[in-house]
Formats: sequence, structure tokens, C-alpha cells
Amino acid sequence: MGIIPPNVHRILDYLAIIVFAIAPSIMHITGNTKMLAYALAVIHLIVTLATDFSGTRGRPLPFPIHGYIELVVGILLVVVPFMRHWTFAAGRFYPAMGVALIIVWLLTRYRYTVVRDTVPPVV
Repeated sequence: MGIIPPNVHRILDYLAIIVFAIAPSIMHITGNTKMLAYALAVIHLIVTLATDFSGTRGRPLPFPIHGYIELVVGILLVVVPFMRHWTFAAGRFYPAMGVALIIVWLLTRYRYTVVRDTVPPVV
């Protein structure tokens, strides 16, 4: 669809990082699923900081590749808790975050907008 521009997507990424970082405390997630939330926060931060949101080749990770990474992570976050039979908070939190990532992926405009300066013809 493409209604979310790259700069808004970047803000949503930072919000996701915060949610992953604070969810174990707020939702009382424990054990390995707690460590997973912290790992996802760090990995999401690294991917976000490495992403070139503007299309100017200023950072090593192109924005469309960033999108594919989020899509794969979103699908895994929906599927893995059911395959591993996670219960309680982790069983609700991770699928919800996966669905959120997939929705953001569907709504984000991953193509760069090229702005060209037009020079009037010389007479």
C-alpha cells in the first residue's frame, strides 16, 4: 500500500525497540522469552541504525532490505510462540508484536522517492 513514509517508519522502529525493551518488566515475561525480548530490542536497534531511510546511500542497509527483515521477524514472532507452546504473557506478547510488524510492513512505502532538480533550458 505504501501510506507510511520512511521517516515515520523510523519513528515506529524506535517505538518497537522501546516496547521490546520494557515488555519483560511490564508483562512479567521471564526466562528465555525475557532474554528474547531484550535481544530483539538490541537487534532492532542495530538494524534501524544501519538502515538508509532516505535512499542517499548514507548507511549500509537499504530500506527495502530492512523491510524484508522486519517481515521475516514478524512472521516468526507470530508462528514460533504457537509452535513452542508459549503461554501466558509471552504467548500473547510475541504474536501481537509480530502482527504489528507485519501491519507496519504492509503499510510502509519501501520505494525511495527520487527528487530531481530541473534546470531550465539555456536559451
